[in-house]
Amino acid sequence: MVNDNNYGDSWDSWVEEALAKLRSSKLLRSLRPINLSPQPHKNSEDDYQVFDEMQPWDRSSVEISISEPTFHKWLLDIPSSGDEDICSNGVADNKEANGRFKKLLLFSGNDYLGLSSHPTIARAAANAAQKHGMGPRGSALICGYTNYHRLLESSLADLKKKEDCLLCPTGFAANMAVMVALGNIVSLLDAAEKPMKEDRIAIFSDALNHASIIDGIRLAERQHTVDVYVYRHCDMSHLSSLLSSCELKKKVVVTDSLFSMDGDFAPMNELVNLRERHGFLLVIDDAHGTLVCGKHGGGVAEEFNCDRQVDICIGTLSKAAGCHGGFIACSKKWKQLIQSRGRSFIFSTSSPVPIAAAAHAAVIVGKKEAWRRKAIWNRVQRVSCSYWNSHHESHNFTYCRE
Repeated sequence: MVNDNNYGDSWDSWVEEALAKLRSSKLLRSLRPINLSPQPHKNSEDDYQVFDEMQPWDRSSVEISISEPTFHKWLLDIPSSGDEDICSNGVADNKEANGRFKKLLLFSGNDYLGLSSHPTIARAAANAAQKHGMGPRGSALICGYTNYHRLLESSLADLKKKEDCLLCPTGFAANMAVMVALGNIVSLLDAAEKPMKEDRIAIFSDALNHASIIDGIRLAERQHTVDVYVYRHCDMSHLSSLLSSCELKKKVVVTDSLFSMDGDFAPMNELVNLRERHGFLLVIDDAHGTLVCGKHGGGVAEEFNCDRQVDICIGTLSKAAGCHGGFIACSKKWKQLIQSRGRSFIFSTSSPVPIAAAAHAAVIVGKKEAWRRKAIWNRVQRVSCSYWNSHHESHNFTYCRE
């Protein structure tokens, strides 16, 4: 059995050695926040207005209108490029079409807490835009990393109980950056053109992981430094068997924490037990759990009380936070490695300053307005019970603890 300390010594030493190689080759990239002028007022969490119940504006994010022709094409799954009944200025193309718009409630979005229309978050974005426009336009490694971005990183690291955090333009880019950086470790540690078989990294991936994880792993494979093992969805017996039969020392298990299509949770407690036994790096994509699960919105790891055992937590700001962007919560060492070798981070323009300001406000509001989380899980329970009763059969539904 591999205990936590042995695990930490192994992966920490590999990352430190990789960073040393980057440093000696002058390839270690740095983030240096630009303080925008005029300096923003340093808000405390108490400066952000929060509410203790639903407000009239909560409906605005789900009230939409759609033309009758578009609605029917949607129902019949007729291919569309999205230009029906809309002209170049974004309004109805003619009076006849304008009179044929249906008012609907949107149930298919990812704005789980309804924060996209929250006035505190809108105000944060508006204030930042009035002061700085969109902010410096460039990669975070050049000029796009500001005090607003750093503040958001700090709040996310605190939310996820991690040492640090790295922002990415999207959640997709965040997963890609982590997988590609993992693939780079072997080439940094082994100077040979073709690393020895025993020096490769074994990545174990759940069969239903998000497309961004799959694409990131495929890119890592092209470096010829990783072996990939796909285990049956949430099947810990299969994963355990694969881990036991793998002779490679460097092992990584990556999984969605809350699967978006099936709506089930990764078996976190079993994953933690396997991590202690096999000493692998545990990476989770908490896109759908962030601000939705856990007492303080810390996500699935907080919900299952295993924050410390999750080594890298990837998430998005486009779902429960109601904004845009992705992030990687991890140690400072891993952040340095990913910002130096994660190409989808390195070669992307950073998020506009108003988005960073809005996302920071969303993290604070999302933590403090805990009633929104309770409302979600109350609805889940009502809907599932209703479905169960109407079908007169048993179904497996998972609820977060209160």
